[in-house]
Amino acid sequence: MSSTHLIAQSVQGRNLLQDVSVVIGSSIIIALFAPIAIHLPFTPVPIATQPHVILLLAALLGSKRGSLAVLAFLLQGMAGFPVFSGGTFGVLAFVGPRAGYLVGYLVAAWITGYLAEQMRERTVTKAFGAMTVGNLAIYLTGLPWLAQFIGWKYAFLLGMLPFLLGDLLKLCVGVRALKALRFFRV
Repeated sequence: MSSTHLIAQSVQGRNLLQDVSVVIGSSIIIALFAPIAIHLPFTPVPIATQPHVILLLAALLGSKRGSLAVLAFLLQGMAGFPVFSGGTFGVLAFVGPRAGYLVGYLVAAWITGYLAEQMRERTVTKAFGAMTVGNLAIYLTGLPWLAQFIGWKYAFLLGMLPFLLGDLLKLCVGVRALKALRFFRV
């Protein structure tokens, strides 16, 4: 075996270890935002920061590592760790009215990460657009599931409409965070 081959294997192993560490660390960051949720009395869907943390991390990590971080986060919740918004957990979270939103996190992470990877030039507008498309993906998976419990009209009125302005503000904060993390090339 040549020394070049051994060095290449060593670097690949280090990259794998680094990627695993980033994915696990990111899943823990997502979980740490579980307590930051406001439960509204008129809807089963809380105002949560986790979706926007996921969008931010997906923009930074890309489609593969971002979606793997979300998958690890979801598995933590399934295993019984109180990592979902408001400290909920367990397999039953995936059959209740918020389950579609949880699945949407995975879809949104992949889409946002993919769009960020495709950016030739990282701009505020493109990052905001990628995160907005990811946010829409959460709605597109969450609303149909919620509608099975409360109907389409109420799913829209209680599962999306009250959250639009807050989501817009959280997307703006996310873009500011990307700027602070030097995501944009100046």
